[in-house]
Amino acid sequence: MKIFLTGGNGMVGKNILHFPKAKSYDFLHPSSEELDLKNYSALSDYIKLHKPDFIIHAAGFVGGIQANIANPVKFLTENLEIGKNIILAAKDNNIKHFMNLSSSCMYPRNAKNPLSEELILQGELEPTNEGYALAKIITTRLCEYIHKEDNTFLYKTVIPCNLYGKYDKFSPEHSHMVPAVIKKIYEAKVSNQNQIDIWGDGLSRREFMYVEDLADFIFYAIEHFETMPQNINVGLGFDYTINEYYQTIAKVIGFEGTFVHDLTKPVGMKQKLIDNTKLTQFGWKHSTSLEAGIEKTVDYFKKHVLHD
Repeated sequence: MKIFLTGGNGMVGKNILHFPKAKSYDFLHPSSEELDLKNYSALSDYIKLHKPDFIIHAAGFVGGIQANIANPVKFLTENLEIGKNIILAAKDNNIKHFMNLSSSCMYPRNAKNPLSEELILQGELEPTNEGYALAKIITTRLCEYIHKEDNTFLYKTVIPCNLYGKYDKFSPEHSHMVPAVIKKIYEAKVSNQNQIDIWGDGLSRREFMYVEDLADFIFYAIEHFETMPQNINVGLGFDYTINEYYQTIAKVIGFEGTFVHDLTKPVGMKQKLIDNTKLTQFGWKHSTSLEAGIEKTVDYFKKHVLHD
């Protein structure tokens, strides 16, 4: 099977391409220099030329809270444009199988946890990443509309929880919580600091899945695409407190100092846990424990980030 993957240079894309099962498929993964996803005609010509059997859309303009707050226009317009282009170019070239990767930030900020797939557009979004969320909602709906108009087009959306792992970004401005904390605790240990700040009381809960587990799900979904739900959450189905993430990372790195809570700092949403009912019914489950995932990520950080 020939698969066209967008976003092959991103964290999710690289984990898909380096997953052992990837060898069984013929992957096309042009870089942004080779193919501009903002150029509809170039994209359509590329699909016409290569005739993929399946498209996975994992490309996106992404970043942490600071980047989202600073650049809402770019987060909305770029993600909307590339999402719309790839979906419509696929449809116009009669590609029947399309997997759209979205984000749990699509869910309303005040929705009751765990967050089920039916909650999309059922309330106000989290303002800090509203632009990105709006783009993801529209591409998710576009896939639904295409299937509704012609059910031979299987255009489905995967909604992962927060991810961490190999090929992640470890810079404070761009990284999510887990890689940022790994860098922070590692540097504290190396410089013999004995105290680390945690924003807020550390009791907010977050669901982070090791990214290789998502890659495993992607291949499972390719093999069972006909029966996959239209929209499906992919995550653990349970969460941990911020304090528990700090403690696990400290244990893996060997940091023996203390944690101090800075109660003047913002903490964001109290919880963001996805409902994994459909995922369980679909027959897939994650396999990497938090400690094992942190160990692999710290190992990657030491070998590839510190030495690059």
